[in-house]
Amino acid sequence: MTRSFTGRHMAMIMVAFFGVVIAVNITMATLARQTFGGTVVDNSYVASQQYNGWLAAARAQDALGWAAGISLDAVRHPVLAITPAAGAGFTASGVASHKLGRAPAIDLAFVADDAGRLVARQALPPGRWQVAITLRRAGQSAHLAAELQ
Repeated sequence: MTRSFTGRHMAMIMVAFFGVVIAVNITMATLARQTFGGTVVDNSYVASQQYNGWLAAARAQDALGWAAGISLDAVRHPVLAITPAAGAGFTASGVASHKLGRAPAIDLAFVADDAGRLVARQALPPGRWQVAITLRRAGQSAHLAAELQ
């Protein structure tokens, strides 16, 4: 004898289906909230009003002709290799922020090494770091950013 499909069976299927959907939504929302690193800008409209100023500042920075390669050395110290005059008269400071905000930001101070590069005094812990550096020489400055891993 076969059993017939009843309203009770349909109710159990509906409860199970929506139970799975709700459980997945709650799990995804919890994971998203725990890994959210923050906003890029607090007010995108205000940021859009400053866009032309940012473009002008970027053009002025490009006109300086400074280029800096940002990398990590063997013991995870951020290193700046600057052109044209490697390290000559340049000072640098910066901050390293964890990409997902899971670790506190690290202030970076740089010193020149024998090769004319600027090397941070602080080593970065393992992980992905967003490094923002301000490079200065003779009253001029440039802002650099890189992701280091």
